[in-house]
Amino acid sequence: MVPFALKYILVLIGTLVGSLILTPLVRLLSFKIGAVDQPNARRINKVPMPSAGGLAVFLSFAIACYFFLPKIVFPLPHLGDFRDYIIPLLLAGGLVVVVGLIDDIFELAPLPKLLGIIVAASSIWFYTDFHFDQFKIPFGGPVLHFEPWLSFCLTVLWIIAITNAVNLLDGLDGLVSGVSIISLSTMGIVSYFFLYDSNIFLTVTVFVLVAAIAGFLPYNYNPAVIYLGDTGALFIGFMIGVLSLQGLKNSTAVAVVTPMIILGVPITDTVVAIIRRKLSGQKIYEADRMHLHHRLLSLGLSHRGTVLVIYAISFVFALISLLLNVSSRLGGTLLMIALLLGVLILCELIGIFGENRTLLLNFLRLLGNKDYRQERIADCKEKRCLRKHRAKERK
Repeated sequence: MVPFALKYILVLIGTLVGSLILTPLVRLLSFKIGAVDQPNARRINKVPMPSAGGLAVFLSFAIACYFFLPKIVFPLPHLGDFRDYIIPLLLAGGLVVVVGLIDDIFELAPLPKLLGIIVAASSIWFYTDFHFDQFKIPFGGPVLHFEPWLSFCLTVLWIIAITNAVNLLDGLDGLVSGVSIISLSTMGIVSYFFLYDSNIFLTVTVFVLVAAIAGFLPYNYNPAVIYLGDTGALFIGFMIGVLSLQGLKNSTAVAVVTPMIILGVPITDTVVAIIRRKLSGQKIYEADRMHLHHRLLSLGLSHRGTVLVIYAISFVFALISLLLNVSSRLGGTLLMIALLLGVLILCELIGIFGENRTLLLNFLRLLGNKDYRQERIADCKEKRCLRKHRAKERK
């Protein structure tokens, strides 16, 4: 009898090969249907580039999950049949793919695209057990249980937030594909070894998605011959948002924090973008060229170098999320403080908060640089004298 592990490895290989075969076909289809990114000021491509590559990822993932995994993953008492588990995910993911494909062809306005994601996220809440229905306050706090209406709102908001965070990251060849592989692989390891309520269906689904993206990556890595497009970025972001809910609803603090750390790169980039635009008086949905990859490019890194640096940052987040699961409460707390400080320093060093917004770095200079400290004290005294002088003049 063939062991389950070998059967599963064969499914993963088949998914990867399927994605490798489907991607060139999808590339030809993209040109036929007009799903092509034309060069402009915000895009990095110099020539028209097919942008429906996510369709290959979705099709290889869907085929493996619907036709092959149910043959090797047997029904479990507390989980039921795998096909019943996966069909709602495929239908909701398929809806997101359709919305992304329409956007890649016709460039939808933000509202119709958002409505499509809301419908897909709502269907996840109604037809699956992926609910944001409880939350453990980290490091000794209580478990909060949410009413159904609040659980619905939080579930939809979480999925939308992660979907858009991943989509915003899609700015360089291979960036989303590589970061997603790192994040999803970490999520799969955590779901199998560390979740309080382990779910084998979740683990096998995550790694099949990793295989589908890995088969697409060789065509998407710099120099790319096809882009994920909104078809792929929205689908991958949506699936990450849905699958990460299993950790958020778990009853341990570490399981709650872990998905947020695993998704550290897209979450940090999105949160910082919102803060930056608010401080600059911009609308939060207004595009700019101050994202993490833009800033690294402006510092002189090559296209590939920028992508590899962000891979490395994503890997560090993944490593910290794994360390957190084997740390004591004190160790976990110190790890989180160090991570937060490290993220803030990195953001200020590369300037993604905006020009001259280096509050933490200035504070550290104040503590560690005597000349800078004396200079700042002199500036403060000068400003104080100036204010007093102006006050006397007004009198």
